[in-house]
Amino acid sequence: MKKVIFTVLAVAFMSFSFTSCREEEKKTETQELIEEMEAEGADIETKVDGDETKIKMETEDKEVKIKTDGGDTKIKVDED
Repeated sequence: MKKVIFTVLAVAFMSFSFTSCREEEKKTETQELIEEMEAEGADIETKVDGDETKIKMETEDKEVKIKTDGGDTKIKVDED
């Protein structure tokens, strides 16, 4: 009987710990920049070559370039 109780408690604890550790979806800096530039009415160009992605966004006052290569992301912001 003790084994059953301990097994049930262990399963309950594991279930609780996995479901309570979920993170809420947080926006990355890249996502925030894209949304900001879209709101400003930027011209957006996207190029995808294999696992490399280049995004160029441009308004009259601001130019943003985002390059993602695998897991590495580089962001360049030029303001006039």
